[in-house]
Amino acid sequence: MRLFFTFLFNIFLYSSIAFSSEKNIVLGLDWFINPDHAPIILADKYGYFNDEDLKVKIIEPADPNDPPKQVAAGKIDIAISYQPQFHLQIDQNLPIIRLGSLVSTPLNSLVVLKDGPIKSIKDLKNKKIGFSVGGFEDALLSGMFEKYDLKLSDVELININFSLSPSLISKKVDAVIGAFRNFELNQMDIVKRPGKAFYPEEHGVPHYEELIYIINKKDRKKIKFKKFLNAVQKATINIVNDPDKTWLDFSRYKKGLNDELNKRAYKDTVRRFALRPNAYDLEAYKIFQDFLLDKNIIKEKQDIELFIKP
Repeated sequence: MRLFFTFLFNIFLYSSIAFSSEKNIVLGLDWFINPDHAPIILADKYGYFNDEDLKVKIIEPADPNDPPKQVAAGKIDIAISYQPQFHLQIDQNLPIIRLGSLVSTPLNSLVVLKDGPIKSIKDLKNKKIGFSVGGFEDALLSGMFEKYDLKLSDVELININFSLSPSLISKKVDAVIGAFRNFELNQMDIVKRPGKAFYPEEHGVPHYEELIYIINKKDRKKIKFKKFLNAVQKATINIVNDPDKTWLDFSRYKKGLNDELNKRAYKDTVRRFALRPNAYDLEAYKIFQDFLLDKNIIKEKQDIELFIKP
């Protein structure tokens, strides 16, 4: 009889753990909370995760390179990452797949001081370029440099972590890659040190998605991730339909969000959110993968649909 009850208890315990794991999601952001994350933050604030019977814990990283590695190691459930970085990660055999899209257009840019000596990309030869996320800056810079007869070896790359605008303004570097056109450009304008941006998609880099959700490939079939996308899609529709109200709600989510920088960035980001986060453009992913292969950023071509199909 004791063995029987022990057996029943173990079944109950296992079922409870399994049920709990289907309700709980730990999500690692790519950066501190900012308007790029509005669909996630508002899905939480408006109770859309609760409506899907989910409990979502949102984590701001100490290092923007960490969350994808934590997903690959099974330490967190979802990471916000970047499409260029994603291709590098699967080329390195990280066990990850794309879950969906957050920001479906490029935000990244190469930024210099507007009143500084860099007037063209060709002026960057022998200069210092700061970056924050390791790996994918090589891909973007390689594409942007090509028509100017520059190579990565012609510049010095310096990891400045989160300090993009301050490093550029203080002239620790001559340019920064990874500066978001909705954020750093506004930040520099506010402190009256305006920047000049060179956009990757206007300088030889194919279209790509800036921010995507990634998960461990072993979790592909878990229902909770479909529920997660349902919640953020609902929040995104609210944002597009009423950007003024949703800005006010977003700005009250956490101390420090309600300032001029985030207000400007929010306005600039609204039109860039993916209205259908689970949709994907297979051809665009193939073209971007071919671009990385041609630039020797990745070693081999993958059947990319296996990594991006929900």
